[in-house]
Amino acid sequence: YFVHNRVESIYSLAHMVQKLVPEARVAVAHGQMPEAELEKAMLAFVEGRADVLVATTIIENGLDIPRANTMIINRADRYGLAQLYQLRGRVGRSERRASAFLMVPPDTVLSEIARKRLAAMREFSELGAGFRVAALDLELRGAGNLLGGEQSGHIEAVGLDLYVKLLEQTILELKGQAPRESPRTVLNLRVDLRIPEEYVPEVHQRMSLYKRVSQVRDGTEVAKLAEELRDRYGPFPPEVEGLLGYAALRLRAVALAVVQVDLGASALHLRLAPDTPLGGVTLAAAVRAWPGATLSPAGVLRAPLPPGRPTLIALGDVLEALEGVLEGTRRTAV
Repeated sequence: YFVHNRVESIYSLAHMVQKLVPEARVAVAHGQMPEAELEKAMLAFVEGRADVLVATTIIENGLDIPRANTMIINRADRYGLAQLYQLRGRVGRSERRASAFLMVPPDTVLSEIARKRLAAMREFSELGAGFRVAALDLELRGAGNLLGGEQSGHIEAVGLDLYVKLLEQTILELKGQAPRESPRTVLNLRVDLRIPEEYVPEVHQRMSLYKRVSQVRDGTEVAKLAEELRDRYGPFPPEVEGLLGYAALRLRAVALAVVQVDLGASALHLRLAPDTPLGGVTLAAAVRAWPGATLSPAGVLRAPLPPGRPTLIALGDVLEALEGVLEGTRRTAV
């Protein structure tokens, strides 16, 4: 497919394609053609009597053509994100590898929104990315007035993510429930935690993955993200393995109300929140559970590091000891 969404110049563009590739059989399709002529052009492409179909966006809904494996979209900066995603879905309808090329004149100055749309098309190329594309499209176009008659516009003041968060908190307050606070636990471990460029070359994709790692809410989400990364990019380099381990450890620290973990010269320092479930007798037992551990009056647990033990693994060991004490206390209480 060669998509050109201007009927007045589509034939001149088809002529240009024919000159560039003389051996190609070129057909043209657009919505202003007589029905019989349009049907003839489409059938020629479907049956293999045409190699290139120069068309408007009339093709975004309709026949699945398994033999079509390449799409070129001219002036891709003029299309909406959802429309680009829909068009791209017209190729790759069989086991054959498909490609979509988004063309923009080199001297064109793109708006910020156009750049984001094109970057999203490059980033969201995996199966099942439709929901993420729809969410970004909503962010770019604006959600409008959700509860009134005005259904267009942009939530410019706060952005969609923050707007949804504020709306969720307000609903919880109206229900008489306490708003859910995002975990604030910080791990200062001086460990190389990153996604190497050699592993994920696209910078926008790396930024998206960093955001997803920071937003995981439980171990299941960490495992799913790890599985997705392994499936898309292959075995983890040490840095990515450490990043995912860091995310899992932070969630475990949140569950114990550990607000901060610092790596000292020979020990880990875990600062506990006042409302930690490790309180009173349980906290005393937790201190005894780790050899050489001490607790300061300020609520900082110092846990000596075993010689030669990697930092992330050592923190996992400390958290496991604390979790074991807490679980034992709960079983005793029951």
